[in-house]
Amino acid sequence: MKSFARKLLCVSNVEAASEQETLSEMRQTATVTFKSVGTQTLVDRGTQTAPILGGRMFSQQKSLSKFPVPPLQQTLYKYLLQLQPLVEPEEYEQTKKIVDDFGKPAGLGEKLQMSLLQKFKKKDNWLADWWQDVAYLGFREPVVINVSPGIIFPQQDFKTLDGQIEYASKLIAGLLDYNYQIATQSLAVDMQGGQPLCMDQYHKILAACRIPGVKKDKFVVFPPYQVNSPRHIVVAHNNHFFALEVLDEDKKPFNISTIYHTLKKIVDASHIPGVPIGLMTTEHRNTWGRIYKTMKKDAANYHAFDKINRSLFMVCLDRSSHAPGHSFYDNLAREALYGGGSRSNSGNRWFDKTLQFLVRRDGGIGLTYEHSSAEGPPIITLVDHTLKFTDNVVETIDKPTSDEVAEFEKLEFNIDSTVLDCIEEAKYLLDSQGEELQISIAPFKDYGKNFVKSQSMSPDSFIQMAFQLTFYKLHGEPTATYESGSLRKFQYGRTETIRSLSTDSQIFVKAMLNPSSQPSEKVHLLRKAVTAHKAYTNEAINGDGIDRHLLGLKLMAIEMGENVPEIFMDPSYTKSTHFRLSTSQVPAKHDLTMCFGPVVPNGYGVCYNPHPDHINFAITAFHTSPETDSDKFAQTLRESLLEMKEALDNAPPQSRL
Repeated sequence: MKSFARKLLCVSNVEAASEQETLSEMRQTATVTFKSVGTQTLVDRGTQTAPILGGRMFSQQKSLSKFPVPPLQQTLYKYLLQLQPLVEPEEYEQTKKIVDDFGKPAGLGEKLQMSLLQKFKKKDNWLADWWQDVAYLGFREPVVINVSPGIIFPQQDFKTLDGQIEYASKLIAGLLDYNYQIATQSLAVDMQGGQPLCMDQYHKILAACRIPGVKKDKFVVFPPYQVNSPRHIVVAHNNHFFALEVLDEDKKPFNISTIYHTLKKIVDASHIPGVPIGLMTTEHRNTWGRIYKTMKKDAANYHAFDKINRSLFMVCLDRSSHAPGHSFYDNLAREALYGGGSRSNSGNRWFDKTLQFLVRRDGGIGLTYEHSSAEGPPIITLVDHTLKFTDNVVETIDKPTSDEVAEFEKLEFNIDSTVLDCIEEAKYLLDSQGEELQISIAPFKDYGKNFVKSQSMSPDSFIQMAFQLTFYKLHGEPTATYESGSLRKFQYGRTETIRSLSTDSQIFVKAMLNPSSQPSEKVHLLRKAVTAHKAYTNEAINGDGIDRHLLGLKLMAIEMGENVPEIFMDPSYTKSTHFRLSTSQVPAKHDLTMCFGPVVPNGYGVCYNPHPDHINFAITAFHTSPETDSDKFAQTLRESLLEMKEALDNAPPQSRL
């Protein structure tokens, strides 16, 4: 629950942003330089391995700028500005002295800055390797809740086993259709404000997996344009795992009917629940790393691990599960985040796998994705494509043809008493985590982004101000707020922090809570706060944020053998990075909702998908904190959004536009 990685999580598609090792560690632990792959070639860039241009998907890659190192004094100035609404005046003055000392001429700050600039010259992205290690692969807490988000889809109209298998077959076909676009590199380049975005993340979401290590994990990917790329997926049912071929030798997908009838065979072969080995992927990473290292010495386990790691994606045929007192979508969110617990479907998962699609018999559909490879936009693009495919597929489920056979193989694990004991411990720990987590899926149906746009305001900034108002109502104080912003306009860019708390946001909040404030004043201050947030957003996504720069300075000090600078040991810095509000906008064409856990014990995780006439919210908190309650946050957020609209409706016309 203290995850640094969770602080740095999902990317926000703010405004216009619509937004390794490359071979199996079982085969090779060094980074690989690829030879010719068809008409494509892969080149060694450390962990930044990506195809040379040739396909449409990567046609703009060389035109992207390198992620910059902002001027030191600029970052320090903005850092102090961000502290002003958060810390007391005496604390601020003490921090200012520390910051001034860090930034003085020929001081430690300048020394670290010069080293960062040298790294900038040598690397395509000076942060990328550090980021992968610090935010993900070096993070040792369980990936469930802490790292991996869940996505819940609209409920589908089936209630039977046959309906479940038929929908899973169509889902697989849709994903294979998308895989073809990755294989041919025919995806259109994502654009933001007329500028191309980095497409590197797209080739790391299929046939990809996180590999547990004793001290640090690895990330592997087997792109579809690679020689001998995978032709199979993994299907989980009743805690059993099956490798199912879905592409023929020419990489052509089998038809839906063939997949459907083969899935029926898989279900028939796994009526009795198996040992929930998948629960081990919910463990502390060091624990799972040690077990994995020992288990893979056995030939059968080695083979099973390799099949899972190399598979294109995973489909989990789940049983329906309903926790008392929770709505259908609250329950589905739990299934997507951590499998719902050991008594539900957590054993029917492999949480190291980058993409796991869950299909329940009651029409519940969702996705768990392991976060090492990509932020939300590439995942959502894949999901939108797949759901559009399943909605429009016209192929019927016929008898299988004799000339097309999809082979499948049950993956066997040799499990000794030590592993069985570890599974029991994993059950206990996971169920404890699940019981701590509170999830509220809270669609807001009174209005959506079209109303906000009609008021000439940014929907994202407007919603962020609603979060500020909501938190202050509940807790009587402001808090450091994390919103993810995309850095994909830069080569291999991931995310930057958009800090939504500002002096302007606090002035707006206090005006909203002041009974004597007039609607015109509230609207004026709302517009000012929205403008300030939008300006910070633009700075962040254009490489002038502060958090990644500060992180780089800290990591550079460690790399150079320096003591951690005082600026990072200061209580103000600790307070500024204790994100009690961790938020992310993840828009989708379909009515999806992403969810993730809070990043601190007394915080909230808030994800939202704005639609023209409504907004989907997923809010999480921990029961173990007496300060937080996701249901109360959801209800208060609704009140805040209605009060903001009321102020706009009641303000004089000249102040509304």
